[in-house]
Amino acid sequence: MKKILKYLKGYYIQSILAPTFKMLEAIFELLVPLAVAAIIDKGINATPSPDKGTVFAMCGVMVALGVIGLVSAICAQYFAARAAVGVATRVRSELFSHIQSFSYKVTDNIGTSTLITRMTGDVNSMQTGVNMFLRLFMRSPFIVFGSMIMAFTISKKLSLIFLAVILVLLVVVFGIMLISIPIYKKSQAKLDRVVGKIRENYNGTRVVRAFNKEKDEIEEFDSRNSALTKIQLFAGRISALMNPLTYVIINLAIIFLIQRGALSVDAGEISQGELLALYNYMSQILVELIKLASLIITLNKASASSKRVFDIIDAPSDVERQTTETNIDDGNAVSFKNVSFRYHEGGDEAVTGISFSANKGETIGIIGGTGSGKSTLVNLIPAFYAPTSGNVFINGKNASLYDKNELNSLFGVVAQKAILFKGTIRSNLLWGKNDATEEELWNALSLAQAEEFVKEKGLDGEVEQGGNNFSGGQKQRLTIARALVKRPEFLILDDSASALDYATESRLRAAISSLDYNPTVFIISQRASSIMHADKIIVLDDGNVVGMGKHKDLLDTCEIYKEIYRSQFSEGGASL
Repeated sequence: MKKILKYLKGYYIQSILAPTFKMLEAIFELLVPLAVAAIIDKGINATPSPDKGTVFAMCGVMVALGVIGLVSAICAQYFAARAAVGVATRVRSELFSHIQSFSYKVTDNIGTSTLITRMTGDVNSMQTGVNMFLRLFMRSPFIVFGSMIMAFTISKKLSLIFLAVILVLLVVVFGIMLISIPIYKKSQAKLDRVVGKIRENYNGTRVVRAFNKEKDEIEEFDSRNSALTKIQLFAGRISALMNPLTYVIINLAIIFLIQRGALSVDAGEISQGELLALYNYMSQILVELIKLASLIITLNKASASSKRVFDIIDAPSDVERQTTETNIDDGNAVSFKNVSFRYHEGGDEAVTGISFSANKGETIGIIGGTGSGKSTLVNLIPAFYAPTSGNVFINGKNASLYDKNELNSLFGVVAQKAILFKGTIRSNLLWGKNDATEEELWNALSLAQAEEFVKEKGLDGEVEQGGNNFSGGQKQRLTIARALVKRPEFLILDDSASALDYATESRLRAAISSLDYNPTVFIISQRASSIMHADKIIVLDDGNVVGMGKHKDLLDTCEIYKEIYRSQFSEGGASL
């Protein structure tokens, strides 16, 4: 609750007005049984004949109390809704901003499906909880204890029934609450797994269909969904006990109250109207405890959700990075010093003992079999991941010591999977440089061999979500253009030309090698032809460097490189 309070800043007035208006409504509601008692005792039972004036007057008072209570309830609802929406908006905004600051490592550890669930369902649950809390947290207890106090003013003896009932109900309500909170937490965790499966299938729907795995995926989803359903049903059964238990307890109390009250009326201790007022107060307690039970269930869910949300907000953006060296003076653009990395604690190392250097303006080719650690290696250069051991140096400074924005400004990265965002071609290219001129955009498109097909759509041509209205090769060229607009000091191409034909790729390599600002280029490729002209080629196998040098030297000294080359080229040197 303390953490939510800071998000109420700016909504303090609404947070005060909402329960205040609810209190007013409660006060007017507590006065209604007194008006009913007056109608019976002073109106209907008046002697020698019923007093119609009193009856009509009290009826008018009841109507007025109802109207004022309705207006108060509407005002309370309005202010509570404004405060709740404001809190949810701020939490969602901060959560999204914080997620954007997460390193690759933290994102991998938490999981994308978990982040999506907490951004949507959990924040919505928090919003509902705040709304209900502001509306009912004072009203329901006020009515319950107010009814008991009003009962004391009528009959101290009979009011003891109210006191006993309230104590029993508090035990029931809070007992169920304590049992259900951990169950809702488990329920939300299982919801993460269901969302993860949905997301996985949505992203890989073509693969699922291509391998005819729909039945297997449905079974897996049903298994996860069944686990979620079971725990939600269990939580629902626990929560469902609230209403029948409160009904039973209150109705037994009403029976006892009427029986004891009838004896008191017969003994002349209270009037018929006062007994009816006591009955009405007991009924009000029943209604409010049902509302309170609903509120507690909602707050349980909101509490579980808020903990999950704040676990993300409080999570560090990156794991703590430890460096053994801060700077080196070797004159290289990039230096790896005995670098090893594993994705998960206790897991196998993805790369082991990597050491190499790249001079400014050099082109470094990286090649190896699938899973050899190529992408891992280049992700360590811009510090997307921190080495498990060893150090990476950029322009002589340890990469872990750079400010994130400063380091990002040095790199243009084209990821293995071409990602475009909904908008226009222009808006996607401007990710590379916000203030790029039209000439700079077209120049980047020309270098990336994308100018021809972009001219058909124009820079303001639509880009659908994920770039689904472009082919694989077109998306790759647009992502390369996006990186080139930035004119980065370091350009990383992570297998970013795999969907291009050999002729287009050859023109792209020639264009990059002719750049006037001479960046340091890292090219990952499965094709030997893509990296054979690089200044230095690094050959990886199972996370280890098994060869390093120029193309001709590696053909003589590195068996793995030779196998890759021969599998792609004929003996005469022509591509197969």
